[in-house]
Formats: sequence, structure tokens, C-alpha cells
Amino acid sequence: MADGSARPEGYLGVSRSLSGRQWRERPADSETTRRHQLTHGLSEPLARALASRGVSAEQGGDFLNPTLKALFPDPSSFADMDRAAGLLVDALVARRRVAVFADYDVDGASSAAQLVRWFRAMGLEISIYVPDRILEGYGPSPAAFRRLKDEGADLVITVDCGAAAHDALAFAATIELPVVVVDHHLMRPGEIPAVAALVNPNRPDCRSGQGHLAAAGVVFVLLAALNREARQRGLFAAAAEPDIRAWLDLAAMGAICDVTQLSGFNRALASQGLKVMSGWRNPGLKALKDVSKAEGPASVFHVGFLLGPRINAGGRIGRADLGARLLSTDDPEEAAALAAELDELNGSRKTVEQEVQEAAVRHIERASNQADAPCLVVAEDGWHPGVIGIVAGRLRERYRKPVIVIGIDRPGNVGKGSGRSQPGVNLGRAVQAAYEQGLLLSGGGHAMAAGLSVRPDTIPELRAFLCEMMAGECEVAAAEDALEFDALITTRGADRTLWTDFQRLAPFGPGNPEPLFALADARVERPMALRGGHVRCTLVDRTGGRLKAIAWRCEDTDVGRRLLSEGGHIHVAGRLKPDDWQGREGVQLEIEDVADPRQL
Repeated sequence: MADGSARPEGYLGVSRSLSGRQWRERPADSETTRRHQLTHGLSEPLARALASRGVSAEQGGDFLNPTLKALFPDPSSFADMDRAAGLLVDALVARRRVAVFADYDVDGASSAAQLVRWFRAMGLEISIYVPDRILEGYGPSPAAFRRLKDEGADLVITVDCGAAAHDALAFAATIELPVVVVDHHLMRPGEIPAVAALVNPNRPDCRSGQGHLAAAGVVFVLLAALNREARQRGLFAAAAEPDIRAWLDLAAMGAICDVTQLSGFNRALASQGLKVMSGWRNPGLKALKDVSKAEGPASVFHVGFLLGPRINAGGRIGRADLGARLLSTDDPEEAAALAAELDELNGSRKTVEQEVQEAAVRHIERASNQADAPCLVVAEDGWHPGVIGIVAGRLRERYRKPVIVIGIDRPGNVGKGSGRSQPGVNLGRAVQAAYEQGLLLSGGGHAMAAGLSVRPDTIPELRAFLCEMMAGECEVAAAEDALEFDALITTRGADRTLWTDFQRLAPFGPGNPEPLFALADARVERPMALRGGHVRCTLVDRTGGRLKAIAWRCEDTDVGRRLLSEGGHIHVAGRLKPDDWQGREGVQLEIEDVADPRQL
């Protein structure tokens, strides 16, 4: 196809698929594609895919082989980084009692574990404090700082939180508890609190250009700054310098699980971190690998779908500090016990999540005006606040519009809600406006996600307000909702060689989407509904090949129903995955979408 925009009628003529999306070819510059082919010896489809991800001819080498040496930023380019390093080394030399205050998710846990391991390598054990998601909420509080002070903390480091905790930080100052904040969340101009140091690439005056880093990536840069500061003070004259590269696996955990943009230095962290992780030398990650039955070298799939959810399970429905403790321990027996506990919690989390999701779908489908509304707001008594964000994300995928899921606590007369948005619809701004209108007890977030607290009797009014406010954006977003394709394949050409070739673009994530392929005029054979609502089938086309395929959680959707009906030809969108069952080293297609040519 020509470079630039796709044909007006859509890729393969699909202007609206069974999921309601347009299909488009991912645009790429032809000259950049040609230079990638010549410089790196790439096939045309692969070179085109590289160009379509905004990688210039000059950037191709670093993208295909991202190294820390080429991409590591100067720590001093981060506002307050040198000050933070100086304060932490001061505490180390004086043998002060240091506590890490971490958020309860993977990014917080992996950030805390890096600091624990650096200080341990320098001969000082530091403690970890993780707030209870239900009882304490998100981020530092005056009560938490008072507790740490009473327990003897001389210095607190907040990781993956703290930049917006103005009241808590002001309180810490009144009790003379120094706080170093290491965060990555967005900050507004003029909102820099008075603390000992605040390292955040998204603070308005930071010039590092690393605003897409997760907190774990910011902490990894801090480790480099700590080594430099300690070296300048001569602390390595009689002791070995910590090799921070050993903890790249932890930095990669945060980058991948926090769904950050995998470009530049952050791409190098993820890529090199997965290589380090593949050695499974961290006892906690090794124990998680064992309980999750993960196989082979570490990948984004391992991190995002096997290891990460188990770490998060502690913060969602268990003890909030389990993940940080697991990633910090050097004791294999303790790691095995913690991993087993997290694995069990994750199983419980999946059960609770499924129950809430099924109930939410029933609410939406029963309501006469809900499914067609610009924004879905669904609420019920007793929904667990630890899973409502996941459920909101699932429903957003299903209905292709912003979704807010609210669990109501009747005794407390409060509903806790979590929302996920559709690209092009700023949910955080709408929630903030609802708060300013007095419809919420609290609320905030960013374009794609938000959290809120609301009185139950105000929920209908909140729903109406949000629908009215976001109607225009939702209409535009629905019109622009599209899948972008990297290449057209056949069942005979979809093999392990093709998959391996495109793996040169890995790791995949925001800013570098996993390659999406189209299969035209395929016939479905032997479709089967599986437990969990998945649909498995075999795809056959005119080339005579046979391609195994699976579509996740789709049995009760238009896509699932069309696959199960079996008759006629369809166009299929999907991503190739390795299929190593019984050593065959093949591939299967994970179906993302389906279009019926008879309906185009």
C-alpha cells in the first residue's frame, strides 16, 4: 500500500469490524523503510514495521540493540538527583535508620527492592513500609510518617508515590522526619513540596527528558548516582562497588508492569533487564517463576501476565508488603513461602475479579440506556476495591468506551471507584471536573485512568454528568477507534521464522506495539468454546496452510459468536505467539478482531 494513511474504506476494506473498529495499515515512511532494509539487513515487512514505530534511520541501531552504555542518562540531569544521592550516602555513612515507603504495586515493590539491595550491599539493612490499600489508601499519610518516626526512622525514602502527598510531607517536616521522594507521577507547576529532595522526571523543572520512566527506572538511575557519590567519597577503597546491573531485572519489572513507554533508555532497561532476569538469580523472581510454571527465557509475557499479577495480588486482596519482601529477600526458603502465598492470593483475586466482572456485565446489559451511553458507570454493594480497576479495564476492552466500576460500602456510606478510558477521552479531567462540581468526595487521575470516592446516592447524578461531559470526546474516539496492521500474512507463511524475525522489535509495549497481522478470507475449522469464555479454532486459507488460533474471553461477544458459527470466510486480525507444545516450535495466532466480508 502507499505510505501515509490507509485507504478510505479501511485495510482489506474493513471500515467497521465485528468489534466496531476500523482496520488501517500502520503508516510508514518509504525512504526510512528502505534505509532500515539496507543498513540492518531487514526484510521489507520488518523494516516497514520499524519505520512505522517512528524509529528514524539513525535510531535503528539503538532500537534493535538497546544498550545502557549508549542510552543511559546523566543522573545529574534529574532535578534533585545529586542532592538525594548525597543525603542517602550521608545516612549510610552515619549508619542512620532508613525506611523505604513504597506503593503496593509491582513498580513500588521493585523500586523498594532495588534500594534495599543497594544498601545491603553497602552493609546497611533498611526497612520497608507499604500502606494497606484498603485501610490506608494510596501514598504517604501523616499517620504513617508518625508511625515510622516512632519506630526510630531517621530518614524516609518514598518510591512510586509521595510527589502529591503535600499534607503528609508537611506533617513529616513538623516532626523533623526528613523525606526523600522518588516518584514518576505527573506534577503540576508550583506543586513541588518542601522536602529533603524530590526526584521525579515529571516535576515541572526536571530537564532529564525521562518522563516516561516508571519509578523503578528512576530508582535505577538513583543507584548509579549513589555509586558515583560513594566513589567520590572513597567508600570503595576497601569495599567492592555494587554492580547495579545485577538489579536490572527489578527495573524491568517496574517498566513493564507499569505499562510505560518502551523507548530510548526505558527500552534498554526492559531489554537488558529481561536478559538479567532470564538467569533467575533473584530468589523471589525464581520462586514466582516456579509457582507460575513459567518456562524459557524471561519475556514481557512472563513479567506482565505471570509474575506481575502475583506480586500485585498482595496489594489487592492480601498483605500489601508481600511483593516488596519477596523481591528483597536473599533467602530461597522465605522466597518460596512468600511466592506460594502470593500465588494463592492471585487465585483468589482471579475468582473475585471474575465474579465482579460478570455482575458488572449483567448490570450493563440489563440497563436500557447503559450500554449505549458514552461512559459506563456501574456500581454494586460489596465489590472488592482491589479488583475494580482490573474489571474496569476488561470492560473498557469489551465495550470500547470509558468505564468506571464502583464498589459500595453501605456501612461507611461510600463508594470507591476506579476507571479506565478509551484513547482520545480524558477521563481524569472529567473526574476532576465532577469533584469540582461537588459530585465526589475525592477524585483524580490522568487521561487513561482515574480513581474516586462518592456517596452512593450521588452515583446516578455522577453518571449523567460524566456522560454529558465526555460525549463529544467519546464520539470522536469511537470514529477513530482502529486497529493498525504491520503486515498481511497467509496460513502457510505464518511460521516460526516469521515470528522470530519480528521478535527483533521486542520488547513490546506502549510506544512499540506488538506486531499485528491480518489474515484475509480465512475459513474457521473445528471451533471450540473453552472454559473461561475463550474460543479455540483452526484457520485455513487459499494457500492450504493450517494455523492454530485462539481468542481470549470472547465467547459471548460478536467476535466469539462468529468464530463459533464456523461457516463462510472471514478476515482475522491477530498476533503470532510461539507454540512449543510437545517440542513442535510452531506458532499460533492470538485473535484480536474479526471482520465478516459479507457485512462490509
